[in-house]
Amino acid sequence: QVQLVESGGGLVQVGGSLRLSCAASGRTFSTYTMGWFRQAPGKERESVAAISWSGFRKYYSDSVKGRFTVSIDNAKNTVYLQMNSLKPEDTAIYYCAAGPGGSRWRPQQGSEYDHWGQGTQVTVSS
Repeated sequence: QVQLVESGGGLVQVGGSLRLSCAASGRTFSTYTMGWFRQAPGKERESVAAISWSGFRKYYSDSVKGRFTVSIDNAKNTVYLQMNSLKPEDTAIYYCAAGPGGSRWRPQQGSEYDHWGQGTQVTVSS
């Protein structure tokens, strides 16, 4: 049974940093894409970043490009999201997701993922 467990969320001031972790277990993820999504109150879920299990492919949404960094530690089966220069609009529940991928790499599409974590709250105060 696949499990994705996020951690690292919390309350931070504008301009601060947080690092989210997503520990994955339950199967071999060697061909998987690992994604980070977020959902703010009253808003739709949006893609934030993604990384192939090999680490060779990375994706960032325009809203976080240059501020967030996604990385992976294959030995620990853990994906990270380093978030710097945080803004109030980054406040949301952040979810980790895992998907098998396909012939086309579409990491921003939620439908590409079949396993989701429970989410971790990130609050940026001004």
